[in-house]
Amino acid sequence: MTTLPPCPKCNCEYTYEDRGLYICPECAHEWDPQTATAPAEAEGKVYRDAAGNTLQDGDSVVLIKDLKLKGSSKVLKMGTKVKNIRLVDSDHDIDCKIDGIGAMSLKSEFVKKA
Repeated sequence: MTTLPPCPKCNCEYTYEDRGLYICPECAHEWDPQTATAPAEAEGKVYRDAAGNTLQDGDSVVLIKDLKLKGSSKVLKMGTKVKNIRLVDSDHDIDCKIDGIGAMSLKSEFVKKA
């Protein structure tokens, strides 16, 4: 029995082969065993906004929908501009400061590049 390589995305050891591709059961990542790891993964995570534009540290973004603040009665309104974002590797991709609210973490799927 041959051992299959771990998943390049989540490092899961329970990968399996199906129709010439390796598949990870935990994150559903599929990759071709003949190709090397993708160059985008080697460079790091690419952050994209709701429209598919690439985000970088220091960019300004605009909210595309109203967002309720957990544990508060405040609402971040659609169209609110957020300046000087910082990208982080967590479930909320963006750390920022919003005027009148303070420090905040946002998901990149709810913003578009300004």
